[in-house]
Amino acid sequence: MDKKQTRLRRARKTRAKIAELKAARLCVHRSNCHIYAQIIDGSGSNVLAAASTVEDEVRKQVPSGGNVKAATLVGKLIAERAKAAGVESVAFDRSGFMYHGRVKALAEAAREGGLKF
Repeated sequence: MDKKQTRLRRARKTRAKIAELKAARLCVHRSNCHIYAQIIDGSGSNVLAAASTVEDEVRKQVPSGGNVKAATLVGKLIAERAKAAGVESVAFDRSGFMYHGRVKALAEAAREGGLKF
């Protein structure tokens, strides 16, 4: 197995457990240049809120989307949008990525913004 397949295997196990709980999930995807976050409802079919470093308002504040500062900004933004959508409690889906660096920064910023997980 290569690096991507092992990450996706880890992600599949986590998503199966979250699906059992029927909880809304905060799904994070990270690439070299950007970081993306979505809040998906318990059924797994509707995106309730989304934020990423690709958006114009984020790009104006942070020139590079591939660093911890940008991830922190996206975390605050997703928490804001989740509150507006009426979501307060989520399950954190790190998509098989290790919980450190940008993923950790996004999670901590979302917690500070008021999301519970």
